[in-house]
Amino acid sequence: MKNVLITGAAGFLGSHLCDRFIKEGFYVIGMDNFITGDIRNLEHLQSHPNFEFIEHDVTQHITIEKPLDYILHFASPASPIDYLKIPIQTLKVGSLGTHNLLGLAKVKKARLLIASTSEVYGDPLVHPQNESYYGNVNTIGPRGVYDEAKRFQESITMAYHRFHGLETRIVRIFNTYGPRMRLNDGRVIPAFMGQALRGEDLTVFGDGSQTRSFCYIDDQVEGIYKLLLSDYVYPVNIGNPNEISISDFAEEIIKLTNTSQKAVYKDLPVDDPMQRQPDISLAKKLLNWEPKVSREEGMKKTYAYFKSLSKEDLFKRDHRDFSKHIKP
Repeated sequence: MKNVLITGAAGFLGSHLCDRFIKEGFYVIGMDNFITGDIRNLEHLQSHPNFEFIEHDVTQHITIEKPLDYILHFASPASPIDYLKIPIQTLKVGSLGTHNLLGLAKVKKARLLIASTSEVYGDPLVHPQNESYYGNVNTIGPRGVYDEAKRFQESITMAYHRFHGLETRIVRIFNTYGPRMRLNDGRVIPAFMGQALRGEDLTVFGDGSQTRSFCYIDDQVEGIYKLLLSDYVYPVNIGNPNEISISDFAEEIIKLTNTSQKAVYKDLPVDDPMQRQPDISLAKKLLNWEPKVSREEGMKKTYAYFKSLSKEDLFKRDHRDFSKHIKP
């Protein structure tokens, strides 16, 4: 039985990865410090014989007694509300945390996959975005703490690969959604869902012409799993190229939830990307991967999940204060 360490295991993506690797016959060690993760995402694995959990901050030294075959580094705040609230921790988990895990992988002779993001492209000047595009990132803007943490993460990972010969993989994740997302975490889908379920109007920033491309969690996990087991060391986009404007998406949510709310428009935050669409040609060729779940199907499953949450979850607010970060 192969052993895999998954950091950020109590998060949205991390918990689904734990499920997938257990299903594939791995022994899974989950790690999280709960700065944004939720232990409820792992409760169903509590008594599973092939799962153990370690509460730990990856920016601190990491010791694992068991041998490791694979490490997946998914520990990081991943929404604007998080990295505006905890900017230093966001930078540290991408730098110190990645450094610690690279060192652990070197000692254990394990293959390490890091979770990068489409945010390395910033507010892109190339559309759709492919892996050869270097990006358009504001290093000193409020989003820079996340964007640059991920860009540094990619750089140090490639340095360890080239200098130490470490087995590494890099996935660039585009907007992903599905059950276990944190409601009201500031990202588009949980923000819209929370507002719809509370009977509030849906908040659209800017004029709503900015676009996003949403990938369902099952498709994302499949792409990550295939990339880990591939022989490719450079970044690979994993996302759904089906693009939609935010204003049109708000109307989809209103129709899906069968509510009478309307979209209300507010000022656009600084450096909010105007276009986000992955070029997945490389993933198709390299991994024989492409998304299979339509947005209509995936959103129905996601809405069912959010409807099942308690009133306490529904009305627990994570307020984004963009008052200092509005475009002039």
